[in-house]
Amino acid sequence: MERSLSNPYNGVTPLRRYYFTNMKRYTYFESPLGPLLLVSDNQALTGLYFQIHRHGEQIRPDWRRIDMAKPFPQVKEQLAAYFAGELQVFDLPLALSGTEFQRLVWDKLQGIPYGKVISYGELARQVNQPTSARAVGGANARNPLSIIVPCHRVIGAHGSLTGYGGGLEVKAALLSFEASVVASGAHPFPDST
Repeated sequence: MERSLSNPYNGVTPLRRYYFTNMKRYTYFESPLGPLLLVSDNQALTGLYFQIHRHGEQIRPDWRRIDMAKPFPQVKEQLAAYFAGELQVFDLPLALSGTEFQRLVWDKLQGIPYGKVISYGELARQVNQPTSARAVGGANARNPLSIIVPCHRVIGAHGSLTGYGGGLEVKAALLSFEASVVASGAHPFPDST
């Protein structure tokens, strides 16, 4: 059966069509902090994880490595600019999957300015849950889009670094880098080797 140019799914069984349109794609971005796993639904970025990442996703057998899947080229370009100190706000198609409360917290994270930090308590107030700093911390910890949705910009009540999916060393390095770019202008992320 021939496929029509106007309908590429013409002749494709419903099961294969479902599989293709719902298949996760992945690739890697080599960052100064090590390889980052990028995950996509072929329309939007659904995950960005460090090599060692608490609450991170693991590649499954039904995923496909497709380096040029949407929006990977755009994501890699913007991550390269971020690590060069030239990009402070990401503009990417994102698809965040979580509870309503988690998505509310993740939305507020995107409003934290580059080079600034807020406390978990302040973030709880921003989501109109002033006594729910722990719940906010839990949502923050499950953020599937590290760096891009800047959960690293949330700190403990007295300025302490607490919890980060990629580890506290990575959180400290990201915060130090952003503060340095704000203070001194654009420069590359320091080589960690």
